[in-house]
Amino acid sequence: MRDIALFGFVFGLIPFILFRPHIGVLAYVWLSVMNPHRLTWSYAYDFGFAVIIGAATLVSALLTTRRNSVPVNSLSIALGLFLVWTSITTILAFYPAESYEKWVVMIKTMFIVLMMPILFQNQEHFRQLIWVIVLSLAYYGTKGGVFVLTTGGEFRVWGPAGSYIQDNNALAAALVMIVPMMRYLQLTTPHRIVRWGLLGMMILCGIAVVGSYSRGALLAVTAMLAFLWLKGRHKLVFIAVALVSIPFVLSFMPERWYDRMETIGTYEMDSSASMRLNSWGTMLNIAKDRPIIGGGFEVARREIYNRYSPDSRFPPQVAHSIYFEALGSHGFVGLALYLALLFCHWRAAGNIVRKAGTSPDLAWARQYGLMMQVSIVGFAVGGAFLSIMLFDVPYYLIGATLVAGRFVDEQLKVAVQAPDAQDASESMVPARQPSA
Repeated sequence: MRDIALFGFVFGLIPFILFRPHIGVLAYVWLSVMNPHRLTWSYAYDFGFAVIIGAATLVSALLTTRRNSVPVNSLSIALGLFLVWTSITTILAFYPAESYEKWVVMIKTMFIVLMMPILFQNQEHFRQLIWVIVLSLAYYGTKGGVFVLTTGGEFRVWGPAGSYIQDNNALAAALVMIVPMMRYLQLTTPHRIVRWGLLGMMILCGIAVVGSYSRGALLAVTAMLAFLWLKGRHKLVFIAVALVSIPFVLSFMPERWYDRMETIGTYEMDSSASMRLNSWGTMLNIAKDRPIIGGGFEVARREIYNRYSPDSRFPPQVAHSIYFEALGSHGFVGLALYLALLFCHWRAAGNIVRKAGTSPDLAWARQYGLMMQVSIVGFAVGGAFLSIMLFDVPYYLIGATLVAGRFVDEQLKVAVQAPDAQDASESMVPARQPSA
């Protein structure tokens, strides 16, 4: 039944996509982030829904006359340079064919990211994108939070099989990154019921992060809370809420959860941490041998580990860090470009906050920029322990920032032109002659 419903819904969207191409972008994001096909059990499980939606979106984008240009700024340039460089390193990779498969995945993501500023025509399209991303991940976070509460935290929370967020650590990192976007929607929605619903989702997603047993996510949450405290105006209220809510959530967790979190301070005695350190050393050695181009996307091979691993007795592992993943796969140049991309995203979000200022009309932009910076902090810290450099949500949020930045510039331009037009119209009115 789920398979039939999913087929009917996805194919039913195609006529709407052909007339409104931005719907295709939203549908593609929903399919790639939520992975609804992974919730089925039959022929829909491996069906290429995203390919069909992507093709329909491309056709609609070519047919429509309402297209914008991609903003040319530091963020879009950094994104383009990183894409070009990963294309070069794919050609020169240790395993070009295997690396090409991952490169294709990245190209598909980048295509959708570039379609966002091209096809989104108004602020409502932007909000729809944020809602799609939030609800796609909140589904698993809300369900996971309820699961933790009903089982006393005895079992880990996992994501959908066969997706980027299948692993408990990856799901936790995704939820950490998306909670600030829930807060943005809560701050900008006029409906009280929606605000309360978002609050409930944030709480349950936070509980799901704790129930994932992810140490990296715990560090990311700590970093995000510290950043919020520094940026927040009501610091005493923030501390009071934290002192009440954090012990309440942790009270549900069993003893073995605390045992795992304690290994953060004794990582040298933990086998998984030792494997992670060995993976980092392997990526560093690859970059030392091939400092410009690295080894390509696919380096977790036995032959590579025998040659570059500090301890080849460990099984081949992924990088376990977005930074070492960029270093080992794309060399020091690739790492520099990836760090530049993260920095430019941070800066673009900050520019949105600065331009919005205290203008009531741009309050939505100010809240988005602040919450996006919080999200970037969570991803930067949590990603330090996970191989999620190809995870699509951070790139979709880059696309959202490009769109938001363009709308802010347009609103400011209109605000500047309006007084000028009014002054011009007043100057054309004849002066009133005094009566005799």
